[in-house]
Amino acid sequence: MKNLYRPIDSVIEDIKKETPAITTYRFRPKEPLTFEAGQFVELTVPGVGEAPFTPSSNPNVKDTLEITIMRVGTVTEALERMKVGDIVGIRGPYGKGYDLTSFAGKEILIVGGGVGLAPLRSLILALFHEIDKYRKISIRYGARTPDDIVYKDLLPQWAKMKNTEVLLTIDAPHPSWTGTVGVITVLLEDTPFDMKTAAAFVCGPPIMLKFVNLKLIEKGWDPNHIYHSMERNMSCGLGKCGHCMMGEYYICKDGPVLTAAQVAKFEDPF
Repeated sequence: MKNLYRPIDSVIEDIKKETPAITTYRFRPKEPLTFEAGQFVELTVPGVGEAPFTPSSNPNVKDTLEITIMRVGTVTEALERMKVGDIVGIRGPYGKGYDLTSFAGKEILIVGGGVGLAPLRSLILALFHEIDKYRKISIRYGARTPDDIVYKDLLPQWAKMKNTEVLLTIDAPHPSWTGTVGVITVLLEDTPFDMKTAAAFVCGPPIMLKFVNLKLIEKGWDPNHIYHSMERNMSCGLGKCGHCMMGEYYICKDGPVLTAAQVAKFEDPF
């Protein structure tokens, strides 16, 4: 029987700096480790500790996985010091993946803020894998400054995909920026979708989730079709420790993606 708590040794195969504080790592697990877009894993730096992260690579690639990580604490600081060839532990996946079959024929809106685009990248690549199944894919992304934009090389490629648009904004004016300026909600003023059937996927800082949620509902989106990445306080990954409990939900088991309708009953879900 599989030990759900045992990390699988995984070799760091590639390290790519996205921004001064954000890095994409490619890992090659020494045992099979597959995931669905939306699920997360626990990553262990030996002798330091573990933390939850959502893979950011294509779930259809089975022999490696990528995770884009912001340097914010003990585990990520230690990971920053590691090199290609070093070994970490990865256990999982945990949580529920997206049921992509239920989105076939629909318009898709993806809203990311800062490093929040990283968990959404796995979903984006899964959608691109069968792009003809979806009517439209709109990616709307905001960062603090131009230097804080992740996937700078990929965003122009995504904009060239069939029936796909990519809109960007930064929080405040910058000498090198000629595009839209303002927080992410400025990109949601114009949402030409069938908002009763379209699906929206949102990931970013809690304050961003709050105001994107309010904006989409104000615009007429069905709360059952707004999917928030609620990656907070997750620890064991199995609903045993209770750290991530929110009402009747264990975010690690019932999420980490929950709909706006599911969290509407809570006073401050974000």
